[in-house]
Amino acid sequence: MKQLILCVFLLLSSPAFAASGHELESATIDLGNKASLQRGAKYFVNYCLSCHSAKQLRYSRMAEDLDISPELVELNLMFTGEKIFDGMTISMRPKDAEKWFGVNPPDLSLIARSRGPDWLYTYLKSFYVDESRPFGVNNSLFPEVGMPHVLADLQGLQRAVYKEVETEDGSVRKVIDKLEISEPGRMTEREYDQAMNDLVNFMTYMGEPAKMERQKLGWKVLLFILVMIGVFYLLKKDYWKDIH
Repeated sequence: MKQLILCVFLLLSSPAFAASGHELESATIDLGNKASLQRGAKYFVNYCLSCHSAKQLRYSRMAEDLDISPELVELNLMFTGEKIFDGMTISMRPKDAEKWFGVNPPDLSLIARSRGPDWLYTYLKSFYVDESRPFGVNNSLFPEVGMPHVLADLQGLQRAVYKEVETEDGSVRKVIDKLEISEPGRMTEREYDQAMNDLVNFMTYMGEPAKMERQKLGWKVLLFILVMIGVFYLLKKDYWKDIH
């Protein structure tokens, strides 16, 4: 029983590794950073929303939470005739998506809650050139991924550097040791890391837009409880003073 509890504890306390054993990089999530969220929204609309929807988030809610005027949202973040109160949908039909990609790209409304910010951040940085794949790229975190590297113009192209490791049966196999830029993009490595952090920050907000409001309300509730504890204690002393 103790061994089982220990195994569960290790699994729950070790988010630094993906299911494949790939070490995850840490994303800096700050939902109070409106500038980061605004930049993330720009990257999401320009690079993700053409294939992936986010139906659970309305443009009007995003405008209000991110301090963007509805006019700016309609002008810069809406391109397929949606209304400001609509969810973030795409015009690509599911049948066409399956024909082109082999699968209908999933809605990303809750992807940060299901995968985790660190997983998304690492995934977006882990594409590398692989001519055997349909789109010419693979992903070291998500092998044989069916998604093209849509951010290649920003990051550039990476190549995989391999190393040999010994397996349990004594044989030797090659595994990816690291990824190196082979063809630079429009951003430096540091700039791309920041851009992906902004994108993941926005996707984390997208998964639970009310989180910041809920946290602020939580502190108010706790303060109210503390105050009322004092009030109730004084009432109790006054009520029982003649008895004690």
